[in-house]
Amino acid sequence: MAEINIELRKNGSMKLPGPLVLVDENGEEKIIDKAAVSFCRCGGSKDKPFCDGTHKEIGFEGPSFTVKLKTTE
Repeated sequence: MAEINIELRKNGSMKLPGPLVLVDENGEEKIIDKAAVSFCRCGGSKDKPFCDGTHKEIGFEGPSFTVKLKTTE
């Protein structure tokens, strides 16, 4: 059984392990071929859904925790 960790960083982004496939609202798929991908939690990124560091500038506050997904792969 494999485990996938999704990390919500204190006052920052949501980090997922990559590579991954991002599917938009139209069903279009985009392959993100990186070891990790950070998604915006503050709502201020100019590169949504990805984090661009804006959370630091606007003083975003959010808790830190990890979501552990267990897969059968």
